[in-house]
Amino acid sequence: MSTEPVSAAPSLPESFYRELADGSFESTSATAGPWSPKTQHAGPPSALVGRALERHGARAGSRIARVTVELLRPVPVADLRVEVRTVRAGGRVELLEGELTADGEPVLLARAWRMVASPAGTPALRHGPAAPPKPGPQVPQTMTGAHLDGYVSAMEWRFEHGRSFDSLGPGTVWARQRIPLVAGEQDTPLRRALTLADSSWAVAFELDHREGLVINTDVTLALHRDPVGEWLCLRSETAASPAGSGLATGLMYDESGDCGRVLQTLLVTERR
Repeated sequence: MSTEPVSAAPSLPESFYRELADGSFESTSATAGPWSPKTQHAGPPSALVGRALERHGARAGSRIARVTVELLRPVPVADLRVEVRTVRAGGRVELLEGELTADGEPVLLARAWRMVASPAGTPALRHGPAAPPKPGPQVPQTMTGAHLDGYVSAMEWRFEHGRSFDSLGPGTVWARQRIPLVAGEQDTPLRRALTLADSSWAVAFELDHREGLVINTDVTLALHRDPVGEWLCLRSETAASPAGSGLATGLMYDESGDCGRVLQTLLVTERR
């Protein structure tokens, strides 16, 4: 357990989810996203599917290297069920598929590549810019017009000096969970990374999501190594074009350096 000071935060549930007797999960209020207290931020449900993917036929010496999550519709703050199957089995590489349902309706799909870990003699190749030092404790972050009493408060955020969710990107933030994904469980590197990954485009707000409709349809997390420790950093930016769409890209770091990439497709349109 970390002994580092934590900035003050509202009272939180014990976890994002509680496992139920029938294998489904109760969603707590901490899963609620910034747009509504009734729908979840995509980070926790992505991590919930990631939990099932990494537990499905897990083998020593192999790891999940990439997860792509397709956000079919808003995930309600309600009971959820996760199912996983093997699409392609192999001795060195496996393709897994997971589905998250609410009241029998699919709300999220995910595919993951699991592969044997690279040999110890593999060169450590990293070409991205270094992450900035982690700032000291900060007051809880806000976001104009957002619901703050769910996921936003369940994470501890540390932006670069003078920056916040309301700053135009590109942006950089260090973050960690204040609560575990599932009650009574220790989080794994993959779960922590997936819990944060969907926040990448919010760190890189460069399109006006208050005037128009800007929302991601997916999130891909690719990790060339498992992140270490509870603190992760995102350095994110957005690209967009007329008659096109948006694309948010992020570098993910732990306190030792670069560990992966985040990619999100953004729907950019007028509000109805």
